[in-house]
Amino acid sequence: MSSVLYDTPGPRAKARNWIYTGVFLVLAGLGLWWVLAVMADKGQLDAAKWTPFVTDGKIWTTFLIPGLLETLKAGVIAMVIALPLGALLGIGRLSDHAWVRVPVGAVVEFFRAIPVLMLMLFGFALYSQFTDIASDFRPLYAVVTGLVLYNAAVIAEIVRAGVLSLPRGQTDAAKAIGMRKGQTMVHVLIPQAVTVMLPALVSQLVVILKDTALGGSLLGLNELLSMNRQISANYSNTIATLVVIAVLYIVVNFALTSFASWLEGRLRRSNKSTGTASGTATEAAKADSMATGGNSGG
Repeated sequence: MSSVLYDTPGPRAKARNWIYTGVFLVLAGLGLWWVLAVMADKGQLDAAKWTPFVTDGKIWTTFLIPGLLETLKAGVIAMVIALPLGALLGIGRLSDHAWVRVPVGAVVEFFRAIPVLMLMLFGFALYSQFTDIASDFRPLYAVVTGLVLYNAAVIAEIVRAGVLSLPRGQTDAAKAIGMRKGQTMVHVLIPQAVTVMLPALVSQLVVILKDTALGGSLLGLNELLSMNRQISANYSNTIATLVVIAVLYIVVNFALTSFASWLEGRLRRSNKSTGTASGTATEAAKADSMATGGNSGG
């Protein structure tokens, strides 16, 4: 089906696309074969390096599962704090009051400009020198602090962009029926913007989970990726361990994105059935103007 932005390919274009697809698959297959051949030459495909993940339950109960749980704990704590904090900062950036908008904007830009690893290291130094937090918990606190500060600033920009992407008429209609700025934001703009923001928010949540690995690399957090060193020391299978850890990351992130896709579809269907996505405030304004016009005409 042709449209303004897309023309249905003809027979020659379809044949050309099939050829491109075939060439890509062949090249991808050759690349995979080359990688496997090199690994085999180096002994990385030997059964002894891979069977521990199937036959030795200790490798899971001692290393992989505890590391995965630590990754999830740090990631979930950071998400729970960063999401509402980022939403508040994003709303603050949209404030009509300069004394709110300017300081909030400065905070957001400041933390967005600093690498998340530097924030983690700075947090670790603060907790080490100025608090009584036990050394076993400092890496977790530092990782969560860095993730929250950086990702809250990014989420604030996502929220701001999501709200600004809505039609101006939504705000005007809300004002027409007497809503204050706070009511308009909470009851009209934010509910509609959630559907728009969801893909970007999910991408940022995936980033949070992956960035926990920085704490394991430099701060001693016993998260999933850091278990590579301990497993490799015991089983001498670094490549195999990294592959298994990568698969675990893929499974967790795929589950998160799949849930978000389901939630986004559910929200879109709900908005279509209730009409909130396209005209909550607009319909209310129409009803109010009709009532006003009827009263004045009578």
